[in-house]
Amino acid sequence: MDKNYLRNIIQFTGIIAGSILFAMAYSWFLIPYKIAPGGIGGLSQIFFHFFKIPVGVTMIMFNIPLFILSFIFLGKRFGMRSLYGMFAVSIMTDLLSLKNLYKFGLITDISKYTFIDKGKTIIAMLPPQDIYLSAIAGSVLLGLGLGIIFRFRGSTGGTDIPVAFLKQKTGVSIGMGYWIIETLIILTVGIVFADLKLIIWGYVNLFITSKITNLASEGLPYVKGVYIISEYVDEIKEEIYDKIRRGVTFIKAEGGYTGNSFNMLFCAMNRRQVAILRDIVKDIDPKAFVLLTDVSDVMGYGFRSRNIDLSGN
Repeated sequence: MDKNYLRNIIQFTGIIAGSILFAMAYSWFLIPYKIAPGGIGGLSQIFFHFFKIPVGVTMIMFNIPLFILSFIFLGKRFGMRSLYGMFAVSIMTDLLSLKNLYKFGLITDISKYTFIDKGKTIIAMLPPQDIYLSAIAGSVLLGLGLGIIFRFRGSTGGTDIPVAFLKQKTGVSIGMGYWIIETLIILTVGIVFADLKLIIWGYVNLFITSKITNLASEGLPYVKGVYIISEYVDEIKEEIYDKIRRGVTFIKAEGGYTGNSFNMLFCAMNRRQVAILRDIVKDIDPKAFVLLTDVSDVMGYGFRSRNIDLSGN
């Protein structure tokens, strides 16, 4: 089987899996309580609660002009995946609603999910007194769904498109991109429904979703950057070569207080190698100054990049 054909099958299957999680988050936990982390889904909730237009249908309506931008700025192949992902999440969001699952016979007793809150009937996975659990569960599922969709080079349309553009052109993380773009939408939802709590819940939801999205799409930071200031950097360098088998870089530095010049050692390594490095430094120079930091991405020999290729190539 052709490798590109197999890759496309895997990617489109992954987008479907992410879309199911996305739909579960909105239909089961977020939409019933008007909780919106922003996005086209947040705007669609307004039309759903005021005009009873299905959320999936409204999402498609909002996405049309954004797809034009997708084809222009992100390329045809990413645009096609966005189109596919948008239809997938839109259809799944309506299809997997608890009311429809009951109609299809997949849920035998809808009364377990039917609640009365302030005189209104709500169909949700959790009761109104557990709204905070609904917000958290919805946030986690939504973040996982979005992260998986991005990991397979897809999009759900909507604000995913400008977020993907920021990621590709500026290197801004996916989570931060959502944080910036979605703020106005969260405020709009809160103002339209005249409920300050919805704004608070929206930001809580956005925070959790952005973190889980980063985790699901890019994985945990697995690389550490280490800076070492010591009189014995040559000895430490040789031990790193011998025991960790990582390259090092000497950076010319100058002490701010003494004015003395010296070499500062820098090395990038996997997390599991940090313990070995600590032992090396302690054995050679217990007084060494060591700075350990997370590295979001590394490109080069010995490391795999965490960047997401949105070009579709």
